[in-house]
Amino acid sequence: MPFKSIELFTGAGGLALATHGAGFHHAGLFEWNRDACETLRHNAARKAIPRMANWQSRVHEGDVTGVDFAAFDGIDLVAGGPPCQPFSLGGKHGGMEDRRDMIPQFIRAVREAQPRAFIMENVRGLTRQSFATYLNFSVLQLSYPEITRKRGECWEKHLARLQQHHTSVPRRSGLSYNVVQQVLNAADYGVPQCRERIFLVGFRCDIDAHWSFPEATHSQEALLHDQWITGDYWRRVGAKQPTERPGMVVRRWKSLQERPTTAPWRTIREAVAGLPKPSRTDAPLGEIHNHRFQPGARPYPGHTGSPFDSPSKTLKAGGHGVPGGENMIAFPDGSYRYLTIREAARVQTFPDAWRFEGAWSEAMRQLGNAVPVDLAAAVAKSVAKTLKQHPSPRRGA
Repeated sequence: MPFKSIELFTGAGGLALATHGAGFHHAGLFEWNRDACETLRHNAARKAIPRMANWQSRVHEGDVTGVDFAAFDGIDLVAGGPPCQPFSLGGKHGGMEDRRDMIPQFIRAVREAQPRAFIMENVRGLTRQSFATYLNFSVLQLSYPEITRKRGECWEKHLARLQQHHTSVPRRSGLSYNVVQQVLNAADYGVPQCRERIFLVGFRCDIDAHWSFPEATHSQEALLHDQWITGDYWRRVGAKQPTERPGMVVRRWKSLQERPTTAPWRTIREAVAGLPKPSRTDAPLGEIHNHRFQPGARPYPGHTGSPFDSPSKTLKAGGHGVPGGENMIAFPDGSYRYLTIREAARVQTFPDAWRFEGAWSEAMRQLGNAVPVDLAAAVAKSVAKTLKQHPSPRRGA
């Protein structure tokens, strides 16, 4: 019997594609942004990827605060990336006082659906010292989702009750989850982008999971070794090796002599290989869509673009439009150009068949908010493997 899942804050579908590829069938995809919902629906209608015919009817556009997740009681997985602006290093840092904080809604979904497992991802900013208490508070709520806040109770009192329950004996009464957390760099999992995200993964306590986060498969050291010790990288991409070594390589020359066992980080050049020159119109280039040239790229202090022969900087979706530096390519000849939507999608490891709705700025916002598909897939496949190896009685769905 296939695994079933629901996803909150689906956005353009990065995490949904990953869990789908890991074998989860989506019973519901919840998202409030209209353009993102159109992206999901149009790709479903086109059957952009295999086995997604039912996605179109599963997309729920609107505010998740009004959704009754008890309808999905006992489902295998709840997944989602709650809006991260309250905790982003580039945001206003409102945290738990920010009305955009949707982590409580994710916790409610876990409480009502009682899934066998959950995957929650968010920005690395959630691990900042100023948010340490809130992160601990969130982990404890996910561990014991039925211990809810009482009427008139401040969050500090609620936290104290959770801590007391956590340290009591026995403490495993009622619905509870074993929760682990870790910050992962997407580049370490084959994504051509340095993008750090925190993942919180929980397994219901009736599952003897023995789970841990998957090990990194790629490394910067392997890339530097291929570029500056053997030159294999330049031969692989068909480019001339620069004559001047970067200062970082000079400083680390001795430590780079022995090649790591991991694969090398993937670069922008490798990510966009095979794409034609960007179009000056919205017309697709054969089977390639969303590949229109966007004018106006220029560097300025603090916005110098992403070097072509390195992983991209973190693609972002700013509150006042898309930042310039992170979404530009800095070519070896000193020229600059904005990433097209398709190039940005490749940097986020979306399949070429996945098309994005909305103007360039809106599509780039969808991409900037997304979790890289291949990073999420590494986690989702590992969770699915554990659920398959350690079955437990279904509680509903």
